[in-house]
Amino acid sequence: MTTSFFPTITTWVLPEAAVRTSLAEMARDGRRGNEGVALWLGHRTEGMAEVTHVAVLRGSLVSKAPDLLTIDPKLFAEVGDLAYDLGVRLVGQVHSHGPGSGVRFSRVDHAYGLRVPSYLSAVAPDYALNPHTRTSDFGFHVYEPGAGYRLLNAHEMQARILFPDDREVEVLTVGEGSA
Repeated sequence: MTTSFFPTITTWVLPEAAVRTSLAEMARDGRRGNEGVALWLGHRTEGMAEVTHVAVLRGSLVSKAPDLLTIDPKLFAEVGDLAYDLGVRLVGQVHSHGPGSGVRFSRVDHAYGLRVPSYLSAVAPDYALNPHTRTSDFGFHVYEPGAGYRLLNAHEMQARILFPDDREVEVLTVGEGSA
């Protein structure tokens, strides 16, 4: 039996520590009135992806604005090199949208988001500034080949994403000034 580099994922394990770390990272940018981002790295096996690391991005190769976020391919390559060294993969990401923009994908998200089978892409509301934001407030989108990104409904989210509160994650700072 051969193993696909992108096995179909039916369940994601997203520790509460990864969610809290990601919200804090995005809120840094939200306080400046900009979208924020955090990348989730971990392990993919047949049927499951588990987040073990949160990558926060620094420097001029990531651009954050009120309604736009861009990551230079060189910075993605740096994340990829670090992931390779750690024996993990990029399994998902979260970014924030501004107040009133909701948690559905924007046209830009659909046009330029990573197109990786079973990639989990979450959207946090209100620039991640509300300290009472719960995971049920996020929009969780999954990339499906041939269909694109699809928003998980509440039932799917509850059945497919586990949020254990007993696991820690390692935080990786990537980009200029991160050494």
